[in-house]
Amino acid sequence: MMIDESQGKAAKVIGFTYLFALVPAIFAEFYVRGHLVVFNNAAQTALNIIGNDRLFRLGIASNLVVFAVDVALITALYVVLKPVNMRLALLAAGWGLIETTILVIVTLDDLDVLRILSGADYLQAFEVSRLQALARLSIGAHDATYNVGLVFAGLRSTTFCYLWFRSGFIPRILAGWGIVASFLMGACAFLFIIFPELSKVIPVGIYGGPIFIFELTMGFWLLFMKLRTSD
Repeated sequence: MMIDESQGKAAKVIGFTYLFALVPAIFAEFYVRGHLVVFNNAAQTALNIIGNDRLFRLGIASNLVVFAVDVALITALYVVLKPVNMRLALLAAGWGLIETTILVIVTLDDLDVLRILSGADYLQAFEVSRLQALARLSIGAHDATYNVGLVFAGLRSTTFCYLWFRSGFIPRILAGWGIVASFLMGACAFLFIIFPELSKVIPVGIYGGPIFIFELTMGFWLLFMKLRTSD
């Protein structure tokens, strides 16, 4: 299968977006939330967010950057892989856009947290402990919504990785790793919806580590190497 100029340019976009999106994603979901959200302590979580309002807002902004970059990533993946199988590429792109739409809703949950803890006059009718509980409820909604987004991310990434495998544009061992890593991420997120207690047993490194390694490797590969011409 021959590779045209648009596919070559789109591959570079994929490589760049994979690498570019990793930093703000890790910052928002691990650094910010890791520093501010205290499990099973709504009062301390509220105090942390009130005392670090700017950091919490930077986390929201970072997520928005990631979600915007994701649209460019999905579009570029479609451009590269549609000659392999247009219907599957279109299906994967559709799942990806659903994923991104769901994840944007995450930012609305986070903005609700800031409104609840803003100290506005109209909130004086509520007890402080009730406001803290409502804020923690919105933070929990962030986690639940993110899991739903990861289900569609798993579907999108698994399908695109299957097309990478079929295409021969990249080493098949790398594409195969992507299939396994993507399926693991989506399957775990799906199981967490049915069995929420599993999220306390299965650490993020188990289902998030493999896909992180794949995207990091893919980013460097596509940015610095040319797509292979398949037989």
